Amino acid sequence: MKISGQIPSQADVDQILALVAAVEEAQSKEDADAFLALFRDDDSLWVTGHGKRLYGRDTIAEFTRRVLPGATKESYATYTPDHLLFVRPDIAVVNVNQKYALRPGSTAELPVETGSPVYLLAKDDGEWRIAAAQNTVVVPEA
Repeated sequence: MKISGQIPSQADVDQILALVAAVEEAQSKEDADAFLALFRDDDSLWVTGHGKRLYGRDTIAEFTRRVLPGATKESYATYTPDHLLFVRPDIAVVNVNQKYALRPGSTAELPVETGSPVYLLAKDDGEWRIAAAQNTVVVPEA
């Protein structure tokens, strides 16, 4: 993983990597509350892999609680941070490589194999949280 910008501390890097791991775990376990806890309180922005824009934590919560249960029944995704940019000591951007896999015993077909999320993170009161994110599906080139 490449890290650029002025790195505030190794502890900040570790907290951000833990946040990405927490996104993966919450998604895989379909734990809406754990996923929502990763966002800033009121002014977060989430853009889904299919381009739906969700403004504010309440809107993100309504969408997540509606679509997450059952979303990973057949498959799951792994998240590997690729690049971490510290814009300033309390603002960071992390690009993630997302790979989808079928759960054991699944007979489904993967609609996509990879994603390329980007998270804009803010550090408030010593905690890194998602301020804005774009969860992009990668479409294979023809």
